[in-house]
Amino acid sequence: MSNTRLNEQPIPATGPALTPAAPQQGSKTMNQQKLLKFASEYSIILIFLALFVVLSFTVQYFFSWRNMIGLALSVSQIGMVACTMMFCLASRDFDLSVGSTIAFAGVLCAMIINRTGSITLGIGVSLLAGAAIGLFNGATIAKFRINALITTLVTMGAVRGLAFIASDGQAVGISNEAFFNIGNNDLFGLPIPIWFCIACFVIFGVMLNKTVYGRNTLAIGGNPDAARLAGVNVDRTRIYIFLVQGVVAALAGVILASRITSGQPNSGQGFELDVIAACVLGGVSLAGGRASISGVIVGVLIMGMVQNAMNLQNIDAFYQYLVRAGILYFAVLIDQLKNRGQA
Repeated sequence: MSNTRLNEQPIPATGPALTPAAPQQGSKTMNQQKLLKFASEYSIILIFLALFVVLSFTVQYFFSWRNMIGLALSVSQIGMVACTMMFCLASRDFDLSVGSTIAFAGVLCAMIINRTGSITLGIGVSLLAGAAIGLFNGATIAKFRINALITTLVTMGAVRGLAFIASDGQAVGISNEAFFNIGNNDLFGLPIPIWFCIACFVIFGVMLNKTVYGRNTLAIGGNPDAARLAGVNVDRTRIYIFLVQGVVAALAGVILASRITSGQPNSGQGFELDVIAACVLGGVSLAGGRASISGVIVGVLIMGMVQNAMNLQNIDAFYQYLVRAGILYFAVLIDQLKNRGQA
């Protein structure tokens, strides 16, 4: 009898001692997961806010109204093209030809205006040229299954060459000074290019989050085969993505030509890398299927703030190339770490 009692005693003793520990450990784990999720989702915004505060206190004139307007103006073209590059990246593609398209559109617009005197015709022809470039990229990638890297790399060289051939390698001055109003006048206290950029953020943000076009883009980037089985016309959607990309890049080229009062065949060099870095820094995945317009806005502003601060500090342009390359590396590294965490 005594042996039976001794064997039974440990059972109730260990039961109550172990029971309270389980929920405490589970609650701690849940809190850690929530904290990690919050840090992952809002890390880029926190970085942006911290960087803005630091630069405001350490860089002279950075927080002045005049510099804030200059900062917004300097990233307006990058912001416009980043909106459409967001769709390219979200669908597992990218476009390296946007810088060349900007240069060619500016040169073409200047030449048409000089020959016809019509600003409307110059802008219209330039936008059509951008659409043709985008259509070529999209059709080649979607229909002929040629890699986006090769396709847009070829287009980048060819379109840049066309810009130099059309202009004889020289800047094309614009005779109609009314054209300069687009890039240099203000509307409600802000330069017009900033309003173009804001409009792109709003339009493409709505397209990404509220339309079938946006949902199909994310579906293609997540799994093209599954999207095709679900009834999505993958080829047509990819063509549309590059078509819109070409039009917006051409519009950015027209605005840039208005700002600098001429069509420059060597403008926009390295532009595509800045745009891709801003998108990836803003959380757009290179693996496709993930994008947010708020992240793109923050990524564009971070790129602009860093560039602006270096200019205010009179840092040599050669070192600025290193910093921009470092930002691109940092953005891609973060994207890869996020993808591994989700795998």
